[in-house]
Amino acid sequence: MPSHRPRDVADVSRAPIAPRKEPAVCPTDDEAQVPRKTSKDKQSFDYLWKSGVAGGMAGSAAKTIVAPLDRVKILFQSHNPHFVKYTGSWYGVGGAIKEIYHQDGPFGLFRGHSATLLRIFPYAAIKFLAYEQIRALVIPHKDKETPIRRLMSGALAGMTSVFFTYPLEVIRVRLAFETRKEGRSSLRSICKQIYHEGQYRKAALPAADAASASASAVRSAATAVAAPVPGLANFYRGFSPTLLGMIPYAGTSFLTHDTAGDLLRHPTIAQFTTLPKPDNHTPGKPAPLRYWAELLAGGIAGMVSQTASYPLEVIRRRMQVGGAVGDGRRLRIGETARLIMRERGIRGFFVGLTIGYAKVVPMAAAAFYTYERLKMVFGI
Repeated sequence: MPSHRPRDVADVSRAPIAPRKEPAVCPTDDEAQVPRKTSKDKQSFDYLWKSGVAGGMAGSAAKTIVAPLDRVKILFQSHNPHFVKYTGSWYGVGGAIKEIYHQDGPFGLFRGHSATLLRIFPYAAIKFLAYEQIRALVIPHKDKETPIRRLMSGALAGMTSVFFTYPLEVIRVRLAFETRKEGRSSLRSICKQIYHEGQYRKAALPAADAASASASAVRSAATAVAAPVPGLANFYRGFSPTLLGMIPYAGTSFLTHDTAGDLLRHPTIAQFTTLPKPDNHTPGKPAPLRYWAELLAGGIAGMVSQTASYPLEVIRRRMQVGGAVGDGRRLRIGETARLIMRERGIRGFFVGLTIGYAKVVPMAAAAFYTYERLKMVFGI
């Protein structure tokens, strides 16, 4: 009878071990993983802070370049009574700059610029960061890239950034609007002034007093205007037209820049317009443009976006300074548009547009150029 004994440990160790099979990888697998890898990298903390810092620095550099023209444009758009005589011509722009310089010196041309930088860094940082993230969601693959999706990505990015930074924009405009040589308001006093402005309400007598008061006293009390109702809502004057304006402005800006970049990278001219890809170049990303091509794409984007959104920008400026002129009452979009139409007609919606071109074209060119170059420096 054969004996049955357990197998030795040595027998087990001598048993042949089948080699572990690795899954087959075809050459196209690496290519297929590139979009997923790129998308994952864009959601990493390293990519987020680098793209945010690059966007903030790009916006700050661009705004500093055009700060004097920005000051003059705000004075024209907001119908400042001291500068109405200069509107409508390039000579007027020079005259306005000269008067500001004589009144306040060179620093007068940068009135409100500190508030501009406080606003523009987070604004540009959020805008560029949001665009990269929204674009990655809306356009996950190259075959999904359409003009509508590009427009949508830019518009949503602009709306996101302006929501978080709009109060700083109102403060900046109010600082730039002031033209008094003495007794200028500080940043703190401007904030207090804006906070205490608001909608006015009619005063009413208590029921007991109304019964004993004369008819004339009651009529006087009924028409009397009480103190304005303070609130944080005053820091969002003109917010509605800003959101509406972000659809044509930010949307067409990113759309035009990306489309112009595609045209400048066309194979027939790519050797003249593009740079060699750096060692840290992200797979699947287009080749970087030469400096003049990048500036050209950004400048065209600025011109198109400015033209598309300018009427709403004029309405927004008038709403932002509504507390500094008139009775301090907040005007709605329709009321402001009718006021502009009564004062100057259709041309009133395009006051300062030539300054807008002179300002936005170099500003957009500098912003996109700085952003793209900093992305190369940061390796994203």
